[in-house]
Amino acid sequence: MGKRLWVERNKDGSWDAFSDDGAHIKFGKDRGQFTPGDLMKVALAGCAALSSQFAIEHTLGEGKGAKIVVDGSYDPENDAYTGFEEQVVVDASDAGLSDEDADKLKERITRHIDKGCTVKHTYVQETPVRMNVTIKR
Repeated sequence: MGKRLWVERNKDGSWDAFSDDGAHIKFGKDRGQFTPGDLMKVALAGCAALSSQFAIEHTLGEGKGAKIVVDGSYDPENDAYTGFEEQVVVDASDAGLSDEDADKLKERITRHIDKGCTVKHTYVQETPVRMNVTIKR
């Protein structure tokens, strides 16, 4: 089992998400808040960022990373995302990489994300969700 998470509603209509280890994020549907669909995209981008970090830092140096932009195709009729487009951009302009070195880095980043991104692995397969509703009285 993974880390236990839960959400609680705030008086202003926003929500807070918490984890057992102290992580926290506010979300909702108002302007300036991440929606649950946005958080799906953040999870995909964040997973790619963490998965690619070693390959990038190994080549470009500590503290270097990628900018990952994720967009999703949304089907309003079924209220579901039908796919995601992920763009991984690495600024190596000051590294003086040859074309061959840039291609090798691109390949390493792709391999690291394909191997280590749990969120991507989950999204590319059918993932059942079991739900249990409890009414406390």
